[in-house]
Amino acid sequence: MHDTDSSRPAAATVPLVLASTSPARLATLRAAGIEPERIASHVDEDAVGRALPAGDPATRTARLVQALARAKARAVLADDGARRTVSGRRMRDIDGLVLGGDSLFELDGAALGKPHTPEVARERIRRMRGCTGALHSGHWLIAWRGGRIVAEVGAVDRAEVAFGDISDAEIDAYVATGEPLEVAGSFTVDGLGQAFITAVSGAPSCVIGLSVPVVRRLAGELGVAWPRLWNR
Repeated sequence: MHDTDSSRPAAATVPLVLASTSPARLATLRAAGIEPERIASHVDEDAVGRALPAGDPATRTARLVQALARAKARAVLADDGARRTVSGRRMRDIDGLVLGGDSLFELDGAALGKPHTPEVARERIRRMRGCTGALHSGHWLIAWRGGRIVAEVGAVDRAEVAFGDISDAEIDAYVATGEPLEVAGSFTVDGLGQAFITAVSGAPSCVIGLSVPVVRRLAGELGVAWPRLWNR
């Protein structure tokens, strides 16, 4: 349905709650015109992985990243989460959307999350140099009304990332900055790590951790026009 009467008031902005404290996801949404509320989502990622059905090994990374995104979005709407206060209002009193996201880098069939330690980051980057892998970003969007979930949808986006020939000295210097320690796959495409990436095939925002085109599509599936999320 298209509204062509410009004299009518614009539809009210729909609030978006981001179930993440990721600076990269926040920056991506801000660049897209959205200032989300943020709530840290505490999820036992290992437990989510153990509960994942065996299925096809070739699709495990995509299925896992989707399950993690779903768990994170739902976690902030659990009984305790619904009592949280966001901008002076309880979550249970807010009608809007809740977005969960997660990313994993797949290399040679193995799913790589955050390395956390310099040793793991260094070993991973050595494996990645001169190779191409896939960054999977999972998204889960929930329509939240009157203190309950009324609908939810999800999708996974994928981007291919090719790395150049990185020297050991460059790897040591990069790891020493601390940047690769808390990002999926041990690299960034929008920071110091971009110098080591030779090509990206897919949505750039997917590699950062949140595919804006996918979020727009999911919002549409929930009946929310993308411009209604703009609040910046």
